[in-house]
Amino acid sequence: MTTKLDQLKAMTTVVADTGDLEAIARWRPEDATTNPSLLLKAAASDAYRPMLDAAIAASLSYGGSESEQLGYATDLLAVMAGEKILKLIPGVVSTEVDARLSFDTGATLSRARRLIDLYDQRGVDPSRVLIKIASTWEGIRAAEQLEKEGIRCNLTLLFSFVQAAASADAGAFLISPFVGRILDWHIAHSDRDSFEPHEDPGVLSVSRIYNYFKANGYGTVIMGASFRNTGEIEQLAGCDRLTISPALLESLQEDTGHLPRRLSPEKACSDDPVRPMTENRFRWDSNEDAMATEKLAEGIRKFASDQVELENQLRRLSAAA
Repeated sequence: MTTKLDQLKAMTTVVADTGDLEAIARWRPEDATTNPSLLLKAAASDAYRPMLDAAIAASLSYGGSESEQLGYATDLLAVMAGEKILKLIPGVVSTEVDARLSFDTGATLSRARRLIDLYDQRGVDPSRVLIKIASTWEGIRAAEQLEKEGIRCNLTLLFSFVQAAASADAGAFLISPFVGRILDWHIAHSDRDSFEPHEDPGVLSVSRIYNYFKANGYGTVIMGASFRNTGEIEQLAGCDRLTISPALLESLQEDTGHLPRRLSPEKACSDDPVRPMTENRFRWDSNEDAMATEKLAEGIRKFASDQVELENQLRRLSAAA
């Protein structure tokens, strides 16, 4: 019988939310996405050790301060991981800019261009790479410029409608709304310990964004992310893309039930008016959304912390060499 995963793949592009090369080889998704947390976890595996050693060796000849060398090493590690992943999938891989640059448009542009240059130097077609940037106002402005340069972007850590609307207005190729983290916040700030999939706040948020984009002709791709259970995924069947962890991919693979399509461009309808996006509007609407403000800040801190730990791991390996 057809599994739910097979049914999902017929209507949605499935993306692997992991840096684990063995898991990607097993599930053979169309695309893959990584972030500092996933890279930190993957770096503990034997498959990544040669890449760690190579990144350290290259950074020593890069020059500059220790901080600059470590930044270069982590960028190179991310690119080498992306290169390996691209050999296992037919589509694209997302590679993330250092989260500590989330509020610096110029620095984000520089790091994004370096990542693309590193891919190019290794013979990887830059069109197979999406640059992941936190969807702050500064990050969205960086993505707007990068898209004009032909560098496609994935705006991540997205929790609110205004972040999505601003990203679409900027011409971003793709956005990653975080379904599960929205659910986490609502559980923590209510007297409930669960939500049914059809009323899940993260599901409702992505559905609203999807309908707004499709009803108004925006070309920005919507990729739901950060799922807590298969029920959330099933409620978003038909979304452009969904990035799913190996554990949830396995659950979908083991389920042979019927999976109906929930989202489609033909049925898209939105009551949200199209309004010019200004910095004032973005910041005010963000300020009024406590969940989005808190989860964005928390996500940036977490990714930044894992970036620092990854650099520390490289520092220890370098000292031991």
